Amino acid sequence: MQHDCSLFRQLLRKTGLFMLAFLPPVVRGILATLFLILNTVFFCIPLFLTALIKACIPIEIIRLACNQVLNLVVTLWIYINTGLITLFTPMKVVVTGDTDLRKDRSYLITSNHQTWADIVIVQQVLNGKAPSIKFFLKKELIWVPILGLCWWALDFPFMKRYSREFLEKHPEKKGEDLETTRKACEKFQGLPVSVYNYVEGTRFTEAKHKHQQSPFKHLLKPKAGGIGFVLGAMGNNLQDFLNITLSYKGKTPDFWDFLCGRCPEVKVHIEKSSIPDKYLGRDYLRDDDYRKDIQSWVNKLWEEKDRRLEEMES
Repeated sequence: MQHDCSLFRQLLRKTGLFMLAFLPPVVRGILATLFLILNTVFFCIPLFLTALIKACIPIEIIRLACNQVLNLVVTLWIYINTGLITLFTPMKVVVTGDTDLRKDRSYLITSNHQTWADIVIVQQVLNGKAPSIKFFLKKELIWVPILGLCWWALDFPFMKRYSREFLEKHPEKKGEDLETTRKACEKFQGLPVSVYNYVEGTRFTEAKHKHQQSPFKHLLKPKAGGIGFVLGAMGNNLQDFLNITLSYKGKTPDFWDFLCGRCPEVKVHIEKSSIPDKYLGRDYLRDDDYRKDIQSWVNKLWEEKDRRLEEMES
């Protein structure tokens, strides 16, 4: 199936606005950036006001009502972002696989990661069909202008992860990662949520692929720690697993190329499955068998994803 962006295109053709897609790419990129920033600033107002009410009135029913309002604000923000991107870019989004999703269920989501455009595209595809997406972010990102406050207002978990080398020198810190994850996940109680984790840990590049000596043709080596932590902390609150594969036609665009409309088509495949019960509620940090099981599971997912990308790119 073709994604709902096609509906925007039909509307734009009827109104005569579709001609903006024929502006020079750099002009389109500048205009798209400007309007996306204005849209974000506009929606920051209701977002921050609602978050302030939620923080000042610690009553459960108020908290739940504010969460509903915050999710509505995000949904509208993404819908308008989708319209703006469609207005300035001729990109075609083709979605296949398990598209029958529900907003009243919670999902653990992963995908391959090639460009910052991945996030925008996945948001477009899932918006209005699944609960609002939450990312586990590095603690330092809270200082990003405007967006840091938005992520805070939306209860995105800010994590302080310790490296294995650091923990070897400071064993007293061992276990704090998981405890921080558990506390962050408590904010998701009582409301459906989509938790997004990039198991590659970074965007794919040929240089990184070569440096890792990755056994996969189109992917970097997967890291199971993020999924292991999430399933250990809130696995019982997640109903389904969404494995998303993105394939760009031609050269993978960086975000600027994406805004300039230099990406003609992207294919998005969604595979929905149940999360095995044996992975729920276990301690990824201390349970050696659990770590091996999760890593084995993720490796198999990545083997299948690599084959699928080969098919999608052919």
